[in-house]
Amino acid sequence: MQHKALIIGGGISGLSAAYYLSKAGIRPTLLERKPRLGGVIQTSVQQGCVLEEGPDGFMAAKPWAMSLIRELGLADQVIGSNDSTRITYIVKKGKLVPMPEGLQMMVPTKFLPLLETPLLSWGAKIRMGLEVFRQPRGPQADRSVYEFLLDHYGEESIDYLAEPLLAGVYGGDPHEMSANSVLARFVDLETKYGSLTRGALAAPRPQHPGGSFLQTLRGGLGQLIEALGPSADVVRANVERLEQINGGFRVRANGDWLEAERVVLATPAHDAAELLGSELADHLAGIPYTTSITLALGYRKNTFDHPLIGHGFLVPKKERKTIFGCTWVGNKFDHRVPNNMVVLRCFAGADAMHLSDDALLDAVRSDLGSIMHLEAEPVFHNIARWPNSMAQYTVGHEKRVARIEELTRSIPGLYLAGNAYHGIGIPDCVRMGQEAATQIIAGYKRELQPA
Repeated sequence: MQHKALIIGGGISGLSAAYYLSKAGIRPTLLERKPRLGGVIQTSVQQGCVLEEGPDGFMAAKPWAMSLIRELGLADQVIGSNDSTRITYIVKKGKLVPMPEGLQMMVPTKFLPLLETPLLSWGAKIRMGLEVFRQPRGPQADRSVYEFLLDHYGEESIDYLAEPLLAGVYGGDPHEMSANSVLARFVDLETKYGSLTRGALAAPRPQHPGGSFLQTLRGGLGQLIEALGPSADVVRANVERLEQINGGFRVRANGDWLEAERVVLATPAHDAAELLGSELADHLAGIPYTTSITLALGYRKNTFDHPLIGHGFLVPKKERKTIFGCTWVGNKFDHRVPNNMVVLRCFAGADAMHLSDDALLDAVRSDLGSIMHLEAEPVFHNIARWPNSMAQYTVGHEKRVARIEELTRSIPGLYLAGNAYHGIGIPDCVRMGQEAATQIIAGYKRELQPA
């Protein structure tokens, strides 16, 4: 039997493709090697606390995730981040220092808070203030995030603003990340205004539907995965090979061959590369990935010995031991933590992957003791390890992806989706899954038209 549509990969991209195909009357078969669906989206509950083991929300300004949630009938489950209470601290010399008010990422838009912050030296403050006088120089070639921001605001602003912020989102190195791909909005502001500060003040600020920067689901993002699961016939299978044949493709899975007219590859790029041959595989393999770890610790509130004002803190590389940062979950989102509990959600990277769970827990608690002077004993902890899960958009990413898409178009019936191409967030992955489904649906409609 030849399948109309075969999806390889059961993360949010593959599930989104499955949903939109199924909605159009094309029931896909989805191959997933892991025992559960969702990829890095995974929610668990301990002692009444909702724990996100992967991403904890999605950007409200990008509409695709919210559109899917509405279609699934989950709109009444959506909650927003508590932005009115948001304070993010940066660790400097072992102390928690609040980020100055008025920053858009690392771009200052209010000068008095910049002058007053102890986070930066007077030299760095003067350098950042003078940036407002820069003039446009026209479009520039892609640069690293480090080179881009060094040119605008200097080294210290990278060390204590940009690096910890970007490490918290991408888990990557500013020396390698592409400015065009990671900071596209600010590159556009540079082209138009010269000064990022002047551009940020002049340009309309991104709107956040519902008033919150981030949105999520009351019971956790696992609700989204549960709702999408029935969209496909799911087969637990280790896919070994994908080959083009007359009239479509054949896929070797668990030692058997399956045939399909169309295939959506919704795996990490390095996994997609292993299934393919030729130049396309080489370019896919050229997209690097980083590793992340989340560790949640739950405490009884009556034993917790640190005030929680704000949403958490980030640790610059210059100050870092084990953790990149920590979210104070109950402050960031409502409906996450019972009134008698406190949950800290900590992040680490590849350097901590070799540690056993016990050693990792000890290292994280040591960091929390140093930074927050926290002595309370957690009553539970939850560790999630995500090896090679976060795609890195390194310098030249736009050209690399353009070539990948050109080569993919030369293979009729093959579509790519995932966080390796045009955005790492949930809305971007939903969009790519939907676009793959839309192309497949359009192809079948063309075939049904009379000659």
